Amino acid sequence: MSDQADERDYPLDISVVAPDILQLRIRGEWTTRARLPGTTALETALAGHPRIRRLRFVSDGLRHWDSALLTFLLRVQVLAGNSQIEVESDGLPAGVKRLLALATAVPERRGARREQPRTPWLARIGKRTLAVVDAATEVLAFIGEVALSLGRLLRGRSQFRFSDLLLTLQQTGAQALGIVALISFLVGLILAYIGAAQLQQFGALVYTADLVGIGMARAMGAMMTGIIMAGRTGAAFAAQIGTMQVNEEIDALRTLGISPMDFLVLPRMLALILMMPLLCIYADLFGILGGMFVSVSTFDISVMEYLHRTREAVHLRHFGVGIVNATVYGVLVAIAGCYQGMRCGRSSSAVGAAATSAVVSSILLIVIATAILTVIFNVLGI
Repeated sequence: MSDQADERDYPLDISVVAPDILQLRIRGEWTTRARLPGTTALETALAGHPRIRRLRFVSDGLRHWDSALLTFLLRVQVLAGNSQIEVESDGLPAGVKRLLALATAVPERRGARREQPRTPWLARIGKRTLAVVDAATEVLAFIGEVALSLGRLLRGRSQFRFSDLLLTLQQTGAQALGIVALISFLVGLILAYIGAAQLQQFGALVYTADLVGIGMARAMGAMMTGIIMAGRTGAAFAAQIGTMQVNEEIDALRTLGISPMDFLVLPRMLALILMMPLLCIYADLFGILGGMFVSVSTFDISVMEYLHRTREAVHLRHFGVGIVNATVYGVLVAIAGCYQGMRCGRSSSAVGAAATSAVVSSILLIVIATAILTVIFNVLGI
């Protein structure tokens, strides 16, 4: 905002009453409800009258004031001090003079403020590089511990309860059927609308079934299931393990000689690895049903014709590609959620940050894995 607007909010009259005296008449209300006035007008007046050696205040029209007036007066004092001009405060209210004297009683000691030295850009790059290397080392160490835990499971020496695995299977599988069905049905519906709108131009509406079937079986079913599980299950894993970290339950497990990787991470990872392929097939089914609903209700394709085209176009290798994708996504979501939970801090805000990081990292890893797997399958001709 300009100084003119400020002076309208805080009425201030500046006049020369003597060759060496500049008078500032303060009137109206000076409160923090509006912005502070600028000192541009005062600087202009001082520059136009170089013989000014004293500043005088008149405050007979001042009604209400608070710290806003003190702030302005301190700025005026700094400006006057720089120009070697004496400030007379006799015309100010008694309360203002006392507070002003208190504010300027002890000058600020030189060097009292701690100034953060600016780090050179090369040093900043080095610090960030070291941070990335440390984070990558932690992730690799966590993956190594997971591999060792799987090895102990294969040798029959892992320390986890089978009931925990069953409970996690129920939470990640049966309880997720509703949201997976809804999202997959809508995705199939969207694919059918988009595909049919283009295929209709060539009189090939019947191939909408091919588009929806292959798209859901190869990629979209597994990807949407992975994203759903990242937001639903990955965040839950991070929050559960993070809360245990806050309550020092993980420390208690280590004290009892129980490996947290076996007891907490392994059941969750196994549950996602086992349930993701099944949820992927379930999502494929509802995606195909969504495409069939659009094709039958909007584009006059019969149910039998749609199912026949789907059976002709979609083969087992397409479902195999989707199942492989889903299994990889399950591993990534489990690793991201459990890793963020294990490295969680010991506060409630840290638990929330861990859950958020788990979702973000899971979705990012799913997208990267999708790109890599798509290239691999195309190179292999699958």
